[in-house]
Amino acid sequence: MALVAANRHGGTDGDNLCCGVGPFIFHTGCKNNLQSYLIELSCYIAAANISSSGLQMESRPKYYGREFHGMISRDYADELLAGTEGAYLIRESQRQPGTYTLALRFGHQTLNYRLFYDGKHFVGEKRFESVHDLVTDALITLYIETKAAEYIAKMTTNPIYEHLGYTSLLKDKMVHRLIKLGSKGTLLWKPIKLLASCPQISSPLVRRSALKDTPEKQCSYEKIHNFKVHTFRGPHWCEYCANFMWGLIAQGVRCSDCGLNVHKQCSKLVPSDCQPDLRRIKKVFSCDLTTLVKAHNTTRPMVVDMCIREIELRGMKSEGLYRVSGFSEHIEDVRLAFDRDGEKADISASAYADINIIAGALKLYFRDLPIPVITFDLYSKFIQAAKLPNAESRLEAIHEGLLQLPPAHYETLRYLMAHLKRVTMFEKYNLMNAENLGIVFGPTLMQPPEQNALTTLNDMRQQKLVVQLIIEHEDVLF
Repeated sequence: MALVAANRHGGTDGDNLCCGVGPFIFHTGCKNNLQSYLIELSCYIAAANISSSGLQMESRPKYYGREFHGMISRDYADELLAGTEGAYLIRESQRQPGTYTLALRFGHQTLNYRLFYDGKHFVGEKRFESVHDLVTDALITLYIETKAAEYIAKMTTNPIYEHLGYTSLLKDKMVHRLIKLGSKGTLLWKPIKLLASCPQISSPLVRRSALKDTPEKQCSYEKIHNFKVHTFRGPHWCEYCANFMWGLIAQGVRCSDCGLNVHKQCSKLVPSDCQPDLRRIKKVFSCDLTTLVKAHNTTRPMVVDMCIREIELRGMKSEGLYRVSGFSEHIEDVRLAFDRDGEKADISASAYADINIIAGALKLYFRDLPIPVITFDLYSKFIQAAKLPNAESRLEAIHEGLLQLPPAHYETLRYLMAHLKRVTMFEKYNLMNAENLGIVFGPTLMQPPEQNALTTLNDMRQQKLVVQLIIEHEDVLF
């Protein structure tokens, strides 16, 4: 059977580089031979060739073309592909009709992969528009992993990331990634340390100040990167190890919060020092709490500060504060205003006369957090603390749990609880004591890791008690 070459060459105009297939090496202009080593390997591979059946088969799935050979044996597939590196075909399994196998010739042997289709073709994590692209990417990967296995194993041993922080080999990207901090423009050259500029949170139950009218010193919160598989157009280098990112698609991962680009294997080594870029934060509600405060360089989310400020200004004597619901349409308007305008959102009395709308928006913000204020991993610790029979032991257990909260969550909860404590001081007017507020905020601030209705129902009493106790004893718990 004839072998039909499918010579598609990738790359971008002006990039003296071929990221596709074919027996060619292009100079990249890179001065460091080690950095260009992987690029040259990714280009110097055998062309992907279709082994054409030359027959029209009624049983051929509509998403396969000439490469489909029907129900043939593995041995016959090996015989058809023998002698031509990069040749491939698709066959239907004789043992399991309806399942398909990609047979690919590489390294003088035929490799067989179970092939799937769900709108795109895939044999692993990557999904491709065409079988040809899948095979081409496979050849690049196989060739590089075969010829440069030792180099790949060592390429993370001397990362540039720990020396330069968010930098790239490309000079223009280096300029954009340097982040200026402070009034004198100090450059962020090293990863941020957890609570680098925060006062140490003391472990004993000691009296601490609640809210202050003066601006608070900004804390440097630790945040993990939010990496997602990404397809890069044109040549890209890993910003952790400085090496080329090979493949046709899904060559690596990109942090959706700060834009850091690295190999998938390098992402496991990057420290938790994500500095979110405001341009990548599309909304305020439903955004991770730590991501939001780091992006806006604040101690707490602006929504919390602004809503509480407005409530304390004109709503502390409002009967049923936080229990009475505002109009859902108006609460949605407040959410949209924050998402659109951020700290410039107008939530004044002239815009929303009913303070219950502002209170409802604050509750909605907490409910919509992807990770609750009392985080999923600490949920059971707080529930168990509430079940302790001894009152002093309960407080100690709750205090221990509070100290394990991420800093941004801790500061937000501290601020909110001090506010709710002041709300209880107006109980004569608003009829809201700590127990009532616990009923409202229990399921809002803490949710079980697995959204199970029965678990939530069984834990409602403990959720209420946790928040109630924190409000009543906020002066010694924080």
